[in-house]
Amino acid sequence: MEQNEIYALENNRQGNSEEKPDRGGKYFWCGLITGLVMALLVVSGVYLVNRLQAMIVARNGHSNHASANASDEEEDTSDTAITPRMIEKMELIEEIIDKYFYEEDIDRAILEEGAYRGMVEALGDPYSQYYSAEELKQLYQDTQGVYYGIGAYVSLDTVTSYAKISGVIAGTPAEEAGLREDDIIYKVEGTDVYGMALEEVTGMIKGEEGTMVHLTLVRDGIEIEKEIERRRVESPTVNSEMYENGIAYIQITEFDTVTEDQFAEALAVAKGSGMKGLILDLRSNPGGNLISVVNIARMLLPEGLIVYTEDREGRRTEYKCDGSRQLEVPMVVLVNGNSASASEILAGAIKDYGIGTLLGTTTFGKGIVQRPIEMSDGSAVKLTISAYYTPNGINIHGVGIEPDVICEFDSERYYSEEKYDNQLESAKELLESMIQ
Repeated sequence: MEQNEIYALENNRQGNSEEKPDRGGKYFWCGLITGLVMALLVVSGVYLVNRLQAMIVARNGHSNHASANASDEEEDTSDTAITPRMIEKMELIEEIIDKYFYEEDIDRAILEEGAYRGMVEALGDPYSQYYSAEELKQLYQDTQGVYYGIGAYVSLDTVTSYAKISGVIAGTPAEEAGLREDDIIYKVEGTDVYGMALEEVTGMIKGEEGTMVHLTLVRDGIEIEKEIERRRVESPTVNSEMYENGIAYIQITEFDTVTEDQFAEALAVAKGSGMKGLILDLRSNPGGNLISVVNIARMLLPEGLIVYTEDREGRRTEYKCDGSRQLEVPMVVLVNGNSASASEILAGAIKDYGIGTLLGTTTFGKGIVQRPIEMSDGSAVKLTISAYYTPNGINIHGVGIEPDVICEFDSERYYSEEKYDNQLESAKELLESMIQ
């Protein structure tokens, strides 16, 4: 039956492509033949659906009145998505795949995972994600600051729905290959990653040590091809330095489980070196662990609220500081459009309390909180569970935090031989005026 369908369809297509407007009688016969073929195809299609229905009914013992056509069924008023009707339709789809999909070796586990992912993706929230057991294990490993990859921070570009490079770790393959902040990741190994979840894109970039990954990037509207070796990357989440005139510099690249101790050590060294002012660099910090940023905030802020969250029921959770370790020197905080989530929590609290001056460009604007919820088989669903608010009750989601001093980054000077960071130099000048 299927061979006859295909044969008839192919003959119909060939007849249409070869038809020439010559004699009038030919139109009549072509029309008649075409009509008969279409009628056969409709009858065949109905027969196929009925046969597949019958197979499912026979296997599951469902009522003879069960239908694969949603319009033939009574409206389901249940408040759950997983209904007998859904299960029946999924089984029908599987039967159709088995019968017609051109590849014979179908991985059932992948089909099952796809169903789970599809349900979470249907929420339309780019920050909600399904994780297999292996993916969840990898996620937790990444928060320890060590992984195998290229050494670039990757975030979601909400304008293009592509991932982008939001930062490059010094001394890594990404830096050696010349990757730059705000490079759009267009393809990974030739696969267009448009609309993919961030974790899926980073999972494609990571891999075994010594292997290569091919990236197609878009920079200033021009496609760039990069072949980059994967290596073991130890991501120091805190970098620090002492400048002249007692100016300390501490950069936090992301908030992982190791960040709190690294920041505490850097701050202690700065104080021991005679710190008179602090430059806190949160540029291109994509965020991370909420508890980590809260504990770091407790080393800087006065007594009071650090941040609070509210879930969909309006339940409020507050995170406070006792003020016992408040920073007693002037502070300038560097931010940019890739400073997101947890870094905005810290920058927002500093701005609300007025204990530091924000310099740079408006932050990303991610004012929502995600939580991975594990299941018994080791997999998990990461869901957006609440929105967060700065101490003054401001939710910056989709808006960002505007700095006190606007200073655009001069990428041309930075990526030249000069490596001049105009934002950092402006922060030094501002802090020197505060110290004097």
